[in-house]
Amino acid sequence: MNEDQKIALLERVETAIHSIRPYLEADGGNVTVEDITDDYIAHVRFHGACSSCSMSEMTLRAGVAEAVRHAIPEIKDVVALN
Repeated sequence: MNEDQKIALLERVETAIHSIRPYLEADGGNVTVEDITDDYIAHVRFHGACSSCSMSEMTLRAGVAEAVRHAIPEIKDVVALN
């Protein structure tokens, strides 16, 4: 993937995450997209309450990853860096 494709993909992932961001913010947390690898793995980072919550893995799988894969089927996985 070239740099322009990567930037476009990052923007699409950010838009998908934006759809669930209000739910994260309501619980005192947030998530940012850090990178997308050449093999289409999105790396995200939880912030605030989400970074230390015992349910963050469930939030990642059922919320963030689901929203991203639904909007961008070419993303193969979403991995939290923290």
